[in-house]
Amino acid sequence: MNTKLKICLAASAGGHLVQLLKVADCWQSYDRFFVTTSDAVAKKLSAQGDVFVVGESNRNNPFKMLMVLSKCISIIIKERPDVVLSTGAAHGCLLCLIGKLFGAKVVWLDSIANTEKLSFSGRIVRPFANLILTQWPGVAEKYKNVEFAGSVV
Repeated sequence: MNTKLKICLAASAGGHLVQLLKVADCWQSYDRFFVTTSDAVAKKLSAQGDVFVVGESNRNNPFKMLMVLSKCISIIIKERPDVVLSTGAAHGCLLCLIGKLFGAKVVWLDSIANTEKLSFSGRIVRPFANLILTQWPGVAEKYKNVEFAGSVV
C-alpha cells in the first residue's frame, strides 16, 4: 500500500457501495479506509481496509443526521484523509464537507440512478468538490464543473 496518500471511501450500503467498488482500480494501491452505514457491509469491506460504520441518516430525520455528523467529524479528525471519494448518500456528503474543511480533495461520483439531474447530495457537494462525475452525459451538460467519463455499472 502507498501510505503517502490516504483516501476516505464513503458509500452507503447497497447500490452506492456497488458503484464505489466498481472503481476500485483507482484507489486499490493507496492507503484507505471506508465509511459506510451498515455493520453487515463492514464485515465484507474489512478485508480491504479499516471500516467505520456511522449508521443510516437522511434529511428527513435531523436527530439521526446530527448523530452521523458527529461520527463523521470524529472519523475525519482521527484519520486525516488526503482525499474523500464518495458515491453517496447523506453521510458521504457530510464526509466531503468535513474533509474539505480539513484540507482534503473531494471527488463525488453521482449514482447511475440519477438520470435527469445530480442527486441532492451531489448538488450540495458540487460547489466545493474538486471533481464531480456523473454517469449520464445529459446530466453533465446541465451543470458547470460536472463531468461525464462513462458509467461504472
